[in-house]
Amino acid sequence: MKNSFLLALVMLFTMSCERNLSDDATLSTFSKNADVFIDTFSAGLGYGAFGGSNYTAFTVDTEVKYQGSASMRFDVPSVGDPNGAYAGGVFIDGSGRNLTEYDALTFWVKGSQAATLNEVGFGTDFGLNKYNVVMANVPIDTNWKKIIIPIPNASKLVQEKGLFWYSEGAENNLGYTFWIDNVKYEKLGNIAHPQPKIMDGLNSTQQTYIGASINLTGLSETFNMPNGINQTISLAPSYYTFASSNPSVATVSDSGVVTVLTGGTTVISATLAGTPAVGSLTINSLGTFTAAPTPTVNPANVISIFSNAYTNVPVEYYNGYWAPWQTTLGQDDIHINGDDLIKYSQFNFVGIQFSQPTINASQMTYVHVDLKVLNTTGARNSLKIKLVDFGADGVYGGLIDSSHEYTFNSSSLPTGNWVSVELPLSAFTGLTSKAHLAQFILGPTSSGITDLLVDNIYFHN
Repeated sequence: MKNSFLLALVMLFTMSCERNLSDDATLSTFSKNADVFIDTFSAGLGYGAFGGSNYTAFTVDTEVKYQGSASMRFDVPSVGDPNGAYAGGVFIDGSGRNLTEYDALTFWVKGSQAATLNEVGFGTDFGLNKYNVVMANVPIDTNWKKIIIPIPNASKLVQEKGLFWYSEGAENNLGYTFWIDNVKYEKLGNIAHPQPKIMDGLNSTQQTYIGASINLTGLSETFNMPNGINQTISLAPSYYTFASSNPSVATVSDSGVVTVLTGGTTVISATLAGTPAVGSLTINSLGTFTAAPTPTVNPANVISIFSNAYTNVPVEYYNGYWAPWQTTLGQDDIHINGDDLIKYSQFNFVGIQFSQPTINASQMTYVHVDLKVLNTTGARNSLKIKLVDFGADGVYGGLIDSSHEYTFNSSSLPTGNWVSVELPLSAFTGLTSKAHLAQFILGPTSSGITDLLVDNIYFHN
């Protein structure tokens, strides 16, 4: 299984000492050296492996190269390799470089087989990663080919430390080798028609409350490349200039975080290097937010899936987006006055999975969840909760899986009010084991619930 990189420093060597930028320093303070790896590391460069990766995946190869005397070699591990789940790391200049004169990062790549390189880019520095850029799913084959990664706004890169990074996992569960050579920054002059986007280019609307903190998502930019093909990259919010049409309702920071201040409506938009971004976010603030009741169960008697009141177990996702039947949108991405919430919309059912590892709830007697229905139409009087145990093998679909779906009926689930659902696990009669629980599923339901907030999902005794 391919893995995205983890931004945690595990190993960093041959790093130069970081210089402090004085108040009267000029841009010329920082090196304009465009070379990253041409037969060897450029001056001041060091390598750091990502957490969870195979720390020895990167070596210098003097046998296989595009030009010159050496290339960078990356040995991707197979699935299950005890030395690391993937290959990934960063090439950093600790002093930083002035890259304002260039418009692209370029390199040559080939593989021991045809493959798709998960992610590659620049701007990751084991710090704020303020100007990170990601090119995803890069096709490679057994012949050398040139890759061009456009720079969204070079004027921002006055002291960039993260010069190159990569992340790649196994292909069809098997490892392989790829090589990269002649990594450098260039001024090509023929990268054209930049089109930035926010919110994936959609004019989105979000209903929220005072105190909410919302991260703008779907940030990308598409360029017409020298070969005539359009190339899209994902990029950090710091490349953009954001604006709020009504800053008294909500402001937006340079890092793309919207903070809701009062009730009302505002539209968040953006430009990048003077080009208007496609897409926007309309904020409809409903005013003061009432949080779910704070849990009072002793933490020693709780296994928490989602709650700020407890330490949560590892969760793979709060929405599996299970195709083709699921329509539910939303994730654990609502933050109001320091409280984390899940908001689901277009609800028909949703799966939460926590299988790595599964949890042993054998000593637990209840499952708890707090719900607030937001839509005003529909019956809103029932909801189905399903628990799934993966069995001793810990794998979905095994012969020893068990599950039970319980229908919670109430006289009403009134719009705008929190309802605490407390169900005895003994009611889940089809659940033959609670020792390897791995899924909590809401729905499906025909009760008319389409939009809801969820908080405090936990098992307790």
